[in-house]
Amino acid sequence: MNYFDKVLSAPLKDNPIIMGIETSCDETAVAIIKGGREILADVIISSATEHAKFGGVVPEIASRSHTTAILKATEQALSNASLTLDDIDAFAVTEGAGLLGALLVGVSFAKSLAYSTGKPLIPVSHIRGHIAAAYLADKELKPPFISILASGGHTAIVAVDDYYTFNVFGSTIDDAVGEAFDKVARVLSLPYPGGPNVERLAKDGKNNIVLPKMLKNYSGGEFDFSYSGLKTAVINYVHNQKEKGVEINRADVAASFQHAAVDVIIDKAFKAAERRGYKTITVSGGVGANGYLRETLKARAEKDGVKLVLPEKRYCTDNGAMIGAEGYLQYKKRNFADLSLNAKAVVPLK
Repeated sequence: MNYFDKVLSAPLKDNPIIMGIETSCDETAVAIIKGGREILADVIISSATEHAKFGGVVPEIASRSHTTAILKATEQALSNASLTLDDIDAFAVTEGAGLLGALLVGVSFAKSLAYSTGKPLIPVSHIRGHIAAAYLADKELKPPFISILASGGHTAIVAVDDYYTFNVFGSTIDDAVGEAFDKVARVLSLPYPGGPNVERLAKDGKNNIVLPKMLKNYSGGEFDFSYSGLKTAVINYVHNQKEKGVEINRADVAASFQHAAVDVIIDKAFKAAERRGYKTITVSGGVGANGYLRETLKARAEKDGVKLVLPEKRYCTDNGAMIGAEGYLQYKKRNFADLSLNAKAVVPLK
């Protein structure tokens, strides 16, 4: 019996211990999750300081960093959980989306672990992983709910109708919100990573610069997003003021941009919840760690009587725990991969 036939025929466990491996960008993350919701270990080794020298993520540096960090992260996770590889029931790994070279490190490593132990290999969508982080924040959470997906690569309002069925209300037609934060950070001469630094600067500023409303005359879906025009408007404002010899208030620019970028996400999420009749909203993706977004969501949820599930900031950014949480759901469906599993730079938003 070959490896794949063996794992397909093995009985499923009620509370499997799953190792989640995430290497889609600049974090090498390994976590161990029991029963889909209990975090036994969670290790993240970031190469962000190396990328900061270049103002953004350098794919080659990311890939090399993963190769040197992944064994260390795995050994540390097992040690923290007081477990060995023999105790792991399945290995879940991000297959996409992300930087192809970085993903290949994680996929190759997970394949070797699965094959050597004879345990299932579970391919996980990075996007679904982000959404599954909500199950770690609220162990009683069950679908249906609305999820705000806000990251460097994606911006969308997603209806999570059940554990496996997603319906996208709307998504970005160009830049993602996290990407816009990074580009605005550059024009404001802020270091990488852009999002946290824009947020930090915005705390000292006022929302007093008029910026365009996105998709004002857009004929597409009412829940779609566009950040290209907003980003360009900020860049043009800064450049025009400099051409006039006017010193800009960088904090005001950051605050005005943050309001324009975030408020529309909140409005559309609550409109989607009302439209669908869902009483719970969750947040996923790196921009979910933004303090202004989180505080504004809390106030709006209290006002509208909606349950809000906010993962810890650590679990909004890339991490192995979210991959383990989604891996558990795929384990229950026996969505296992054979050893031909390959990385994918792009995966569908569904």
